[in-house]
Amino acid sequence: MVRCSLSRLALPQVTLCAATSVNVAATMRALEVSVAQVNFAACKLFTDAPVTAHHPDITVIPITRLGSTQAYSDFLLSQMVDHLETSHCLVVQWDGHVLDTRRWRHDFLNYDYIGARWPQFADGHDVGNGGFSLRSRRLMEACREPQFLACHLEDIAIARLNRTWLEGKGLRFASGALADLFATERAGDLETSFGYHGVWHMPRTIGVEAFWQVYRDLDDRSTIKRDFMAILKIVGRGAGGASRMGRMILDLAKQF
Repeated sequence: MVRCSLSRLALPQVTLCAATSVNVAATMRALEVSVAQVNFAACKLFTDAPVTAHHPDITVIPITRLGSTQAYSDFLLSQMVDHLETSHCLVVQWDGHVLDTRRWRHDFLNYDYIGARWPQFADGHDVGNGGFSLRSRRLMEACREPQFLACHLEDIAIARLNRTWLEGKGLRFASGALADLFATERAGDLETSFGYHGVWHMPRTIGVEAFWQVYRDLDDRSTIKRDFMAILKIVGRGAGGASRMGRMILDLAKQF
């Protein structure tokens, strides 16, 4: 599903970023998949884990442990911008990455925030998910202003709670149609989007065997619980699927 071209897409205006204290190996893999396809201005992994980047384009930046989703949100909303020198930042998490650089559109950079569309919202404030999102430095600076109502989840704070206030400052959110071309999560199409977010997509995007290896190495599977049955159906289709499903069910039972 991931399609790499012979020459990498050049995005000198964009820094690729991820921040985590859990599933660090999987996060590093997501960064590696993305930088293999895109020549970013920089790629930065913010973590407290004692990890070394094997890809020369990835820089590991030590931070205080992110022990909760609240801590993660606080870091993205108030601290990450201090490490940026570019006009935009592409945020990824362990369960998402660039899919196909041929789907990049230069007009993505005309917006201050793009994330996969949220189909559960019908009020026009449906863009969008932060797990694979493009943010301008202007927007990230605005998130530190006293008038910004910080909360977690951080993408809800940006794209819903404070969207009207941010737009009043001249910041631009992509349309739902453009967001679908940028990323797929619970809306969009993996066959047409630049990137994606969502563990339930991974058996398709990286293959069942590769997903099984990623899954086995996870140290925090809490985010998988909601979509576990959908994942099992996909994982169980290939050779050895029944055995693999059984092992995953046992693993889940141990954690919950």
